[in-house]
Amino acid sequence: MRKNNVVRYNRWGYIFLVPFIVVFIIFQLIPLVSTIYNSFFEHYFKNGLMEVGPNFIGLSNYQKLFSGKDIWKYFGNTMIMWIMGFIPQILLSLLLAAWFSNPSLRLKGKPFFQTVIYLPNLIMASAFSMLFFALFSDSGPVNSMLVNMHILSEPYRFLANTGSARWLIAFMNFLMWFGNTTILLLAGMLGIDTSLYEAAEVDGATSTQVFFRITLPILRPILVYVMITSLIGGLQMFDVPQILTNGDGSPARSTMTLIMYLNKHLYSKNYGMGGALSVFLFVITGILSLIIFRFNSKGDK
Repeated sequence: MRKNNVVRYNRWGYIFLVPFIVVFIIFQLIPLVSTIYNSFFEHYFKNGLMEVGPNFIGLSNYQKLFSGKDIWKYFGNTMIMWIMGFIPQILLSLLLAAWFSNPSLRLKGKPFFQTVIYLPNLIMASAFSMLFFALFSDSGPVNSMLVNMHILSEPYRFLANTGSARWLIAFMNFLMWFGNTTILLLAGMLGIDTSLYEAAEVDGATSTQVFFRITLPILRPILVYVMITSLIGGLQMFDVPQILTNGDGSPARSTMTLIMYLNKHLYSKNYGMGGALSVFLFVITGILSLIIFRFNSKGDK
């Protein structure tokens, strides 16, 4: 009788999982399988009018994709801009989370400041891009201010130079996401047993030793989660560089990302090449995420 009650009780768990499973199959699994399937076919619209295919061509789309240097250049652009934004993001988030979680500092107005640093995450990336495009244009307020202060003799073309264009994109991603990262790390730090800090203080440990010997090791799972989710978001970087450079990845395609490259194939209705590039993104995301996860597991051992 008791066994039957347990089985009946467990049944509700599977019932509650049904909506998730249905949504996952319809919106994730089926599109994933369809994308992989289409990557083996030649299917595009010639001159935007005449449909060619679908014709099965095996791995030809992949051979064409990797035969040129564009794919690796755009992959490098994506990773460079992600790293440029992620490193200051994680450092500042760790610092802010450590301040907010330290009761000895007795900071006033913590809820207000936590809300303020999270607000940029609520602003649409397109609005951020349009704002920065207006601020850093050749005749924008930033150039006008620098020229009037005699720091520059003539307006600097921020969007026409590789370094400044990449830094602007990285800075925008940093502004949008450091608040979310801070909240995640703060939640992890607040969950650490305070008796560990008290014992370290009794033993005469400095604040630096406490942070690196207690806080960071315990916080490692959350750090790995933040790194993997940020990596996935970085590989999917699209809206900020797309709007800021008008989809051209200027200057000289130095800000062209993998998703922008994919969007060009989808816009031209080249579904075969778009599917092959999507599969490449899926595989490279899995490999990089696995490397980060394995690095964390090795540290635990």
